[in-house]
Amino acid sequence: MPEKKQFQAESQRMLELMIHSIYTHKEIFLRELISNASDAIDKRYYQALRGGETGLARDEFAIELSIDKAARTLTVRDNGCGMDEAELEGNLGTIARSGSLQFKKELEDAGDIDVIGQFGVGFYSAFMVADEITVCSRKADSDKAYLWHSQGADGFTLEPWEKESVGTEIVLKLKDDTDDESYSEFLEAYRIKDLVKRYSDYIRYPIRLQEIKNEEDKAEETDEEKNEEAEDAVDPNAPINSMSPIWRRSKGEVTDAEYHQFYKDSFHDFEAPLRVMQTSAEGTVDYRALLFLPAKAPYNYYSKDFEKGLKLYSGGVMIMEHCKDLLPDCFSFVRGVVDSQDLSLNISREMLQQDKQLKAIAKHLEKRIKAELKSLLED
Repeated sequence: MPEKKQFQAESQRMLELMIHSIYTHKEIFLRELISNASDAIDKRYYQALRGGETGLARDEFAIELSIDKAARTLTVRDNGCGMDEAELEGNLGTIARSGSLQFKKELEDAGDIDVIGQFGVGFYSAFMVADEITVCSRKADSDKAYLWHSQGADGFTLEPWEKESVGTEIVLKLKDDTDDESYSEFLEAYRIKDLVKRYSDYIRYPIRLQEIKNEEDKAEETDEEKNEEAEDAVDPNAPINSMSPIWRRSKGEVTDAEYHQFYKDSFHDFEAPLRVMQTSAEGTVDYRALLFLPAKAPYNYYSKDFEKGLKLYSGGVMIMEHCKDLLPDCFSFVRGVVDSQDLSLNISREMLQQDKQLKAIAKHLEKRIKAELKSLLED
């Protein structure tokens, strides 16, 4: 039986505060784990390009999710850089320490390095939905693997383990449902696909989903249930994310039909937009934006239910669905997305610090929208 170790610093108290206060939506945990997996793959691929492992191609990397309803587990697996014993204890044993942030600091001279995780608390958001987490990891340059296990703020264990492939596997044992909370929703394939589409659709690597069923469950299924499942079956080899943000492609690569379909799908409008505006900036402020002028006012525009704001992304990961600070009230009817690596994120990634980059982007967008409306008026 491995010895139980305690979290460092004020981690026990901080873990409790984070789970109950910092994250307002429990579903955020999946975005955080997928972002961490993407970072790990980035690191391994970059290190291979710098003369580490040979023969690695970008299309060999993937993030795999698997659901096991019988065991009540959700697994997130990657074939990224992995962690050794010291890194598991250092990165997971100390809340608010980020391996991604450390990696970025070590490579400040490489301007093309882009890692999503800037804080070390994202992993712990999984304790909002799981009462037990197991992490098995094997580092790229090692044949040794280690198992990290924790049931929350009381500490963790760390021991040698067996793992054939390089990378990290995180297994969440989901909490039991209560009168107020349903954790079983995260064992439904449609729900996982929806969350990936919503938060992690533009992660650079394919995200695949597999449903694990034991023979007993299969035997108890009725013919009707089997037919329904066959219709909704998930192909474990097919990515459930698109990987390619439309706003990162040049205007010449995207047709009007693709812009219109993206608008309809993203903003639930039946009509094509009146105008499409694609803009970007590099230098003091670095961002890409894709804006739309609706043909008609949104159906709930004059009601209290209407929320103004643009979808805000950082490195392909959605940070906020309605960022109100990017639009003045007079342009609240404008829909669109903004993607920037320069924005400062607070500890939860759900709220943005009101920094200079955000204000500069808002100012640029206001000028762009004004120019488009003036052109529309004159022409």
